Amino acid sequence: MVASRPPETDRDATRGMLLGVLGVLIFAATLPATRMAVGDALAPQLPPTFVTVGRAAVAGVLSLAYLLALRARTPARRHWPALAVSALGTVLGFPLFLALALRQVEAVHAAVVTGVLPLATAAAAAVLLRQRAPAGFWVCALAGCALVIGYAAWQGSGAPTRADGLLLLAVASAAVGYVGGAKVSVALPAPQVISWVLVLSLPFTLPLAWWLRPLQPASGAAWGGFVYVSLFSMWLGFFAWYRALVLGGVMRVSQVQLLQPFAALLLAVPLLGEPLDGATVGFALAVLGVVFVGRRMPVQASR
Repeated sequence: MVASRPPETDRDATRGMLLGVLGVLIFAATLPATRMAVGDALAPQLPPTFVTVGRAAVAGVLSLAYLLALRARTPARRHWPALAVSALGTVLGFPLFLALALRQVEAVHAAVVTGVLPLATAAAAAVLLRQRAPAGFWVCALAGCALVIGYAAWQGSGAPTRADGLLLLAVASAAVGYVGGAKVSVALPAPQVISWVLVLSLPFTLPLAWWLRPLQPASGAAWGGFVYVSLFSMWLGFFAWYRALVLGGVMRVSQVQLLQPFAALLLAVPLLGEPLDGATVGFALAVLGVVFVGRRMPVQASR
């Protein structure tokens, strides 16, 4: 969660919503951009491991320059464990599992499965931060999981595939990572939190990116996808999103996130030429409905 003030003017609220839509579009394009970067099983491009650490290394170097320019104060020692958890979830786990899965399944498929991320994040907050959630929330969470598993089984001719397991691991990683970052964002500005997370990861990601650098040529589209996920998905998207939450208010702007799976679906069609069938849209709508109802049942701090 990000601390914010109520929007003071209609202009602030409008700017907040527009920046929120921009942030959602940036994050939605992560799925097709990652697919472009790694390719598929028949035409592989950049190695998923390189895309994972490479995007974090590029964003980490930029984050270091950003923090130095701001003369940002170093986080207190008590915040480093939460930053490490955020790094494991958002810098390593989510990008790696997503890249491995997208080598095997299309981006439209991944958009449906990862559509439960807002509920997963709230569930992780309830468990890890010892917060209370009403029974209806857990019903929605279970219904969302059931829909995703049902969709995966339908796509897999009766059973979810290894790629679906990887996508669910990606969702779990991101949810835990977001909660870790949320704990620190109470004390530090949120853009600095993601920057410190990336800088903390640099001693690992930078040398590993060099070691895992591709030795085989890749297409221009693959490198374009890599540049996108490095600059926008891993870094600048958070700036737009967090600024939106401050200007427009968390409760109002966060609802825009419900559009993210559909934006990913629609972007995958022109960018990748993937087909979009009615059943996939139907499952996506069902997941959106469950997430919408679940988000109406806020998780509260325990007393």
